[in-house]
Amino acid sequence: MKNLIFPQNFLWGSATAAHQVESMNIHSDIWAEEHVAGSIYKDKSDHTCDHYQHYREDIALMAGAGLKAYRFSIEWARIEPREGEFPAEAIAHYADVLAACEEYGITPVVTLHHFTSPQWLMKYGGWKGEKTPYYFGRYARYVLKALGKHIPYIITMNEINIATMLKQLFAEWNFVPPIGMAAEGWTAPEWREQAAKACGTDLEHYFTIHMASEPEHIEIIRQAHNEAVKAAREFAPQAKVGVSLALSDVCAAPGGEQVAEKVWQSYFGQYKDIYMNADFAAVQNYEREIYDANGRVPHGAEEELTECGYPYCPEAVSSVVRRVYKETGLPVMVTENGIATQDDSRRIDFIREAVTGLHAAVEDGVPLLGYIYWSSMDNLEWAMGFDKHFGLIAVDRETMHRTVKPSCRYLGRIAQNNGLTE
Repeated sequence: MKNLIFPQNFLWGSATAAHQVESMNIHSDIWAEEHVAGSIYKDKSDHTCDHYQHYREDIALMAGAGLKAYRFSIEWARIEPREGEFPAEAIAHYADVLAACEEYGITPVVTLHHFTSPQWLMKYGGWKGEKTPYYFGRYARYVLKALGKHIPYIITMNEINIATMLKQLFAEWNFVPPIGMAAEGWTAPEWREQAAKACGTDLEHYFTIHMASEPEHIEIIRQAHNEAVKAAREFAPQAKVGVSLALSDVCAAPGGEQVAEKVWQSYFGQYKDIYMNADFAAVQNYEREIYDANGRVPHGAEEELTECGYPYCPEAVSSVVRRVYKETGLPVMVTENGIATQDDSRRIDFIREAVTGLHAAVEDGVPLLGYIYWSSMDNLEWAMGFDKHFGLIAVDRETMHRTVKPSCRYLGRIAQNNGLTE
């Protein structure tokens, strides 16, 4: 194998989301969803990885393995647990997370919204509420005024198209939605009503980010992103700002070209203008979807599937990166890509093959800024619970002891060498 070296200052790292790793995020809408009667969440986030307490240890482990970047999210529901209240200890915590990154030589990539919102936002209509862009902008200004000078990369919002992807997959009743919930449970009015009550509101107003798929909802997301960009320009002018989309590698079987194009426009096209009000495109990829004239082609019986039921397809990420660059002209950062498996040797294979494909894209002129693997540690994978193993670091569910996996050291060696070397 010849050496596959990446551009100077390329970011090699891993990612987490606050709710999935911090534990006890009690003021968030997803906490409410987890704990109501009839919840479709397999497990609760009471004690995920206790990253809120162990963040220094975790960052030290990443750095010790050789990683150079860490994408994490700041939790709005901690920063503003009650409307208009900003407890000093919350912002101080995230200031220390950034300080730990600096201490260990880790470049932080900070996400301002990773799916979870404060429960109080629901009484204003959540992500269909006209006031939400204002409230999100106020939160972003507060955070970036305090911390912005320490942040070189900002992701305003995570996977703003998640509701559209869920809607598309729910339409295909033979497929399991990517966050592991049945369509029947997800749409059950009784369960949603209980979640609304837990957030202090009613079913008419209750509307999480996972529900925001219609054009009027996308407009709210667009405005919220724009408010965060304004905050970044004012308080973190040195930072590069992006917004992330979840993008399958949408492909066409013979006769399925029009169907596949319609799906791609749903996932990507209607969000493209939001992407364009940013410095880079943040891409998150986990699978390839193939469509024929009748719709999505089912997985073949011989295909290797991950714990999430996705076909093993490390080459998908480079295909998506190429397509996004072709359609936007923006620099691209892979902010999530990974595999759920307990076979860590297969994780190493996945990383090697994904990185090989990305290097070819770079050689062909794609301005790629970084590769951030999902995830730093085995965590709560939303409604799927704790039995999906994406992590580079294992976490003992009883003791919270961390164990660095060989795949973490493998990605760390790639980071130290800035590419694949013999």
